[in-house]
Amino acid sequence: MEGRDNKEQIVDVGSVVEAISTADNNDTGVPLYQVESLCMRCGENGITNFLLTLIPHFRKILLSAFECPHCGERNNEVQFAGEIQPRGCCYSLDIPSGDQKMLNRQVVKSESATIKIPELDFEIPPEAQRGSLSTIEGILARAADELQALQEERRKVDPKTAEAIDEFLLKLRACAAGDSSFKLILDDPAGNSFIENLFVPSPDPSMNIKFYERTPEQQATLGYQVGQSQMGEPSDGPSSEVANNVSDQTRREPHGSIGAAAGHRAIAQSNSAEIADALFRYSAPEEVMTFPTTCGSCASSCETRMFVTNIPYFQEVIVMASTCDACGYRNSELKPGGRIPEKGKAITLCVKNANDLSRDVIKSDTAGVKVPELDLELGSGTLGGLVTTVEGLITKISESLERVHGFTFGDSLEESKKSKWQGFEIRLKKLLNVEEPWTLILDDALANSFIAPATDDIKDDHQLSFEEYERSWEQNEELGLNDIDTSSADAAYDSTQTTIKEKTTE
Repeated sequence: MEGRDNKEQIVDVGSVVEAISTADNNDTGVPLYQVESLCMRCGENGITNFLLTLIPHFRKILLSAFECPHCGERNNEVQFAGEIQPRGCCYSLDIPSGDQKMLNRQVVKSESATIKIPELDFEIPPEAQRGSLSTIEGILARAADELQALQEERRKVDPKTAEAIDEFLLKLRACAAGDSSFKLILDDPAGNSFIENLFVPSPDPSMNIKFYERTPEQQATLGYQVGQSQMGEPSDGPSSEVANNVSDQTRREPHGSIGAAAGHRAIAQSNSAEIADALFRYSAPEEVMTFPTTCGSCASSCETRMFVTNIPYFQEVIVMASTCDACGYRNSELKPGGRIPEKGKAITLCVKNANDLSRDVIKSDTAGVKVPELDLELGSGTLGGLVTTVEGLITKISESLERVHGFTFGDSLEESKKSKWQGFEIRLKKLLNVEEPWTLILDDALANSFIAPATDDIKDDHQLSFEEYERSWEQNEELGLNDIDTSSADAAYDSTQTTIKEKTTE
């Protein structure tokens, strides 16, 4: 009893915050803390329980549950104690009528997430249901109960509004009961929300997941420091001073500082053109541009390096890399250079041996990944842009699946689903061990992805094939190409060319 009293001792909020903030990630003996807090219904004091826990393959979260012994009021909340994800996420789920399994999907809604139902023109803002762990049915039922709570007062003050809400509640409860079909959208700028995938590790035909870069307004909402220029607000100081500061902070460093100096010395000491071609198979830039940025993890000032390079058999690309000395956060990104290709491209690689796992891979943020042997398909935008190897790409996919869908693989998971996931992991390990040949397909609508050949001439690599195709209208619409109007730019270009010809003639 003495140990139990120590664990459930009522303490002050400051002690709880200090204990939770210093708790180790792997500490399984984190106690249950209790804090005496005010009940908002009856005004008496109730008890709030805090528990810090780590959900395997998902997130470190803080569970809080309040209960008032005087009036019986109860509520709970989920807060994420870990880091904010690099990008936001948006889940879109189509729910047909009469399918109870769809309504039983588990949902993690963080304190920064918004839930929308377009058919009802209904939105649950972040502050309405702060950090909840529930199901789709539970979220809709809770929203209906909260709207119903003040209906008696509304009928006395504004009968028309109360009547309209009654009609809306009938539609909302019909959705919660599965009598009506609807679309549920879960949008979280922090990237910490989640909707269960019933078909994991395969794609869910009813659900679409998109990851996106946060806007400056969303960054500010999450607590990041955002400059006035990013928010579109006028600055107080003169523009010339700002320009001078930027030019002072932006500098160019010789590319030799990050590894090419040795290559230049080797070429200078040799007259062999073959050595030069081997060293510069991937042409290196003469210099690297360095400019100040803000860390996406801790909001401290850091540096981003950028350079342009040309990859044989591919195209010119822009490589960007950021490092933060304050928290150790590192991020690399690759952007395509040049014009938008007229056609998309699908790259197919037949992996037959361990050497194929070491092939360089460039996956753009518009490329999808398919592995037919695993029945695995990732949509465009998943994982973002990557510069890695074949082995690194498959490992990254495995880690991403465990992070996004691993929450459902707990003690309450059905044995059929657990065995399905375990079977997928076994097949994934067989791929990495190359126990049998398998196929990797990169499908990029913008043709900005690349798999390096194993031979000097790409035509001699019979395991690697390319297929160009015409993009569909839907693909162009998703990429924003249908609305591009270049008439003004074309007119300006033609005018410039005419002026140059006239001066040349004179």
